[in-house]
Amino acid sequence: MFSPLVVPLAALLLPTLAAAQPCPPAPLQRASLPATRVTVAHGAPLTIVAFGSSSTEGAAASGSEATYPAQLEARLRAALPGLPLVVLNRGKGGQEVPEMLARLEADVLAEHPTMVIWQAGANAVLQGMPAEEFRAALAGGVARIQAAGADVLLMDSQRAPRILQSPGFERLDAAIDGLAEATSAELFSRAALMRAWEAAGTPSAEMISPDGLHHNDRGYACVAAALARTILAAAGPVPAPAQVAKR
Repeated sequence: MFSPLVVPLAALLLPTLAAAQPCPPAPLQRASLPATRVTVAHGAPLTIVAFGSSSTEGAAASGSEATYPAQLEARLRAALPGLPLVVLNRGKGGQEVPEMLARLEADVLAEHPTMVIWQAGANAVLQGMPAEEFRAALAGGVARIQAAGADVLLMDSQRAPRILQSPGFERLDAAIDGLAEATSAELFSRAALMRAWEAAGTPSAEMISPDGLHHNDRGYACVAAALARTILAAAGPVPAPAQVAKR
């Protein structure tokens, strides 16, 4: 049994920058996450694996607590008090789908996740990977994750200068979007999120670090905030803490 009255310390340790500079408004990105919905409804342990490259690992973040997976875990814990949950950071900088597939079993499937958030495409753009090759490799990984019973939430690339200056980035975004439409995987679009921020008066440059590629702390925090909204909306009605504690 676990106490519904204790809010984990991590939920109180969001970077002060995010508090000083709140996230700009953006439309809710809806997703169907049936395994997550069932898990939350039953008060069962929720394991989310954040899988990807440097944007997941947290390049340019001020510390591990400022990465998007850490920020996401803190927000979900605050919203779901009493529910045992963890967001595992399985990002590795410089990798693209072929390298990620090589560690899919050990880093992702071995954790028996309820959900996998798979961030991919930025390095494929920078490396000039053909869109067809990228999509085929990603589709194979998605099939393996879904066969294990986990929800898949695909995350596309950030709107950063180094991405926008690379030829073919639109084809990689389209490959991710098309795969989500062709399968039961879902899309969480950073591209759409950052366009919404721009429309609300917050230019992308304010969310990107000086390296011209990765998010800064505020960018990671606001990605996590938007992701948390998507996940919580998909989870549906959340059982009261007292109900969760009795399970």
